[in-house]
Amino acid sequence: MLFLALAAFLAAPLGAAAPSEDGRDPAFWGGFSRLLAAHPGLNGVYAFEKGEESLLARAWLSSQAAKTIDVQYFIWSADNIGILAAQRLLRAAENGVKVRVLVDDFLLDAGSESLLALAAHPGVEIRVYNPKHNVGVSRARRLWNLATGFRDANQRMHDKVFLVDGRVAIVGGRNVADEYFDYDREYNFRDRDLLLMGPETRSVERHFEAFWASPLVAPIETLLESEVAAMTPERRDGVYRELHRYAADPANLAPGPRRALLELPGRFASLLGALVWEKDVTFIGDRPGKNESKGLAGGGGSTSALAAAVGGARERVVIQSPYLVLSAEGLAFFAALAKRVDVRIVTNSFASTDNLAAFSGYRKIRARLLASGVKVFEFKPHPAVESEMIERRAEFGAKAPVFAIHAKTVVVDGKSVFVGTFNLDPRSANLNTEVGVLVRGRALAGRVEASILRDMLPENSWDAASGEGDAGAPLKKRLHLLLLRALPLQPIL
Repeated sequence: MLFLALAAFLAAPLGAAAPSEDGRDPAFWGGFSRLLAAHPGLNGVYAFEKGEESLLARAWLSSQAAKTIDVQYFIWSADNIGILAAQRLLRAAENGVKVRVLVDDFLLDAGSESLLALAAHPGVEIRVYNPKHNVGVSRARRLWNLATGFRDANQRMHDKVFLVDGRVAIVGGRNVADEYFDYDREYNFRDRDLLLMGPETRSVERHFEAFWASPLVAPIETLLESEVAAMTPERRDGVYRELHRYAADPANLAPGPRRALLELPGRFASLLGALVWEKDVTFIGDRPGKNESKGLAGGGGSTSALAAAVGGARERVVIQSPYLVLSAEGLAFFAALAKRVDVRIVTNSFASTDNLAAFSGYRKIRARLLASGVKVFEFKPHPAVESEMIERRAEFGAKAPVFAIHAKTVVVDGKSVFVGTFNLDPRSANLNTEVGVLVRGRALAGRVEASILRDMLPENSWDAASGEGDAGAPLKKRLHLLLLRALPLQPIL
């Protein structure tokens, strides 16, 4: 596992002090500083292709935090991974680290007691972005918000950022939930995110601070004011004990990852094979609120940056996106692009998609997109690559979960790669705030491009022009798709 090499290189040299009881390696940040000093002015980047590897990275980095952990997510589920992640942050706070959690309101499903108990810790702050649907909002109030401010209620924070001590960041497609780290029994995602260290992490930090201070954000205590008084020290401590008990239970973390966590501080060699060092690395992020539009259009900084990167292609563009919903302007953009360069896109098939509404938008434009010369591939629900990408695949037995694309990646001319949260749909273009990292350099771009091209192979995807991906769907699903295609949903997909 390449991340183990990364962790080892940053860890203490042979013969140095062992990690402390709280998991911290006393030589970690010293090794980190030496590593950066050896690459002055450059940024170290590494793409996490596997969910388990990305999970271990977050766990390792959270245990090494000395001062701060700042996390920003669209989804934080109260499932196995969500609970384990919350326990890791609580443990960091108990070790003196300042933890700040910023999560979007729309799909936040953690219970009020858990949220308030965590926020009651002096080292933890929790804030919620654009709370118009869920936290502290009644059903009547939610309907009122939709009726009186449809655009505002639909404007979500789709960002996924994990930042430790302002020095190491992970940015990409993964939310905090079982399915993003290969732990769900019914549905897992083929995703991608990027480890970033070096000067450009300052841009990530500034982005987080802008959102944290935004008037669109509210502290959890303000939203649940009526429940704060009931959070007694006894109830708070009970939540903490339960979190620690859950994390200590071997049943809640598979033996492989648990063993790998114990081995992370081990002394291995060769970070150079894992990290790519580049000068031209740019963090891209929208501002809070996305844009000034009062309607459902308006674009944003991430939209403009990606359009510029793709529009500058001279030979080829390779894209991976779970959703492929294009406006008339988007179709015209790609049609013009396909006339002068090779354009290939892999997206979810009817059988693999987790979002039938978004797929209905793709079906509306698929024929026109193919006629324009864009080559489209539709990911199979059980691709051959699944057995390699999911290290725990054998544990699922004969009935494997659906494996669907969630990675949002663009590679231009094999020279530049964008890894982030941006879907090819109107919602990412106009409504949701998005983030990502654009790396200009053949080393990383070549690796990621090869990975995406492999996902397009016949054993992993159907050629969309063949129509094979539509076959075999149950009648109920087909009827649902017909209904969705008849609705005017395109601007909010």
